[in-house]
Amino acid sequence: MAPPQLAEETTAMNLEAVREVGQAVSAAHLFTYLAPEAAQEAAEFGVTDRGPAYLAFRSAAMGAVPWQVTLAAFYNFSPRAVRAMDGVWDAAPPERWQAARFRAAGRAMRRVGVRMTAGRLAEARALIDPVVAATDYAGKALAAANASVALPPDPLVALWQQITVVREWRGDAHLVVLADNGVGPCDCLVLHTASGGLPTALARTTRRWNDEEWAAATARLVARGWLDSEATKADTALAGATLTDTGRAARERMEAETDEHCAALWAPIGDEGARRLAALVAPIADAFTAAGTFQGLRPT
Repeated sequence: MAPPQLAEETTAMNLEAVREVGQAVSAAHLFTYLAPEAAQEAAEFGVTDRGPAYLAFRSAAMGAVPWQVTLAAFYNFSPRAVRAMDGVWDAAPPERWQAARFRAAGRAMRRVGVRMTAGRLAEARALIDPVVAATDYAGKALAAANASVALPPDPLVALWQQITVVREWRGDAHLVVLADNGVGPCDCLVLHTASGGLPTALARTTRRWNDEEWAAATARLVARGWLDSEATKADTALAGATLTDTGRAARERMEAETDEHCAALWAPIGDEGARRLAALVAPIADAFTAAGTFQGLRPT
């Protein structure tokens, strides 16, 4: 199937198409944080702690920045979680972490049997490349950093890197929305777990907000009417709270605001192109789902 004609001018996007392609690229990107190949590559540098390895892989595109810069870009991690990455650039410089990330992605996709023909890869690149080339990176630190990374020769991994660029672009845009709505770093994580987006235990282990900080964020969301009032009880707050109808509506509103930000991102290929790209990259997430890679992300 030939790709849709690229739009010469910015056109109004259907926000359902924006949401569909946003979810598809996020799903296609996600495996890299869970696949054992990433841990194996990090171990080659002598880094066996999952937290610093995650931070090094994801921030490598920005170069050897201080941990404070990574904290600013990642938003929902606590300072103590990100400070733990001190020393990763001594273990290996960012360009080696980036190369290792590419190796891990390629190895993982082939292990689970991601099936994308040369024609499908070429069609996907014909759609995503103009998006990456045309977008405005102002205020999009992680997306801009990833867009500056030279694409690897492996066609499947090169597509995955372009997916990473647009995935981080949406993430950068979402941080603007969170800040505009007065939802702080710990607050957004509590809200995310309450919605069922991530198990509370996993979120607390990886982001490392302490009991006092987590309880305070929970109390702020209760005060806004976004969490059930029972969440002010310490045991409930720390184990996981429940969204109210108001909270569910607020979260959906912020997702919709993020979609509005992202409409300009996908305008070069329009609704048809965005939906086609979503379908083209689906085999990546499908293969990892079938392999059980995402089971640990299911709330318990």
